[in-house]
Amino acid sequence: MARILLAEDDNSVRYFLARSLEQAGHEVLAFADGEDALPTLSAGPFDILISDIVMPRLGGIELAMKAKEVMPALPVIYITGFSAVAMEGAGDMTGTNQILSKPVHLNSLVDAVDRALQTKEAS
Repeated sequence: MARILLAEDDNSVRYFLARSLEQAGHEVLAFADGEDALPTLSAGPFDILISDIVMPRLGGIELAMKAKEVMPALPVIYITGFSAVAMEGAGDMTGTNQILSKPVHLNSLVDAVDRALQTKEAS
């Protein structure tokens, strides 16, 4: 089981992701954007950050940078519908960072979470 911080501005996608992850046995704290998720970082630790890249107020890349100040080894799974934006400024997409394209399929999400947990355990 992982403790996951989720930031996604689309209500239906956020609900789907959170519900799917909870049914897979994970604890999920879900927020509508990076700004709302920020205060929760101090309530960590988290095993994984899953974040949409493009959100109002504070986007996913900025949220991940702030999260890694608190938890440097935190794996990040970015989700986005904008592939060009996803590749720009997202940093190293190997190791602890991954990108999933919307629509996010359940199998892809579960695989990404499993890879993130394996990467975290190996470090």
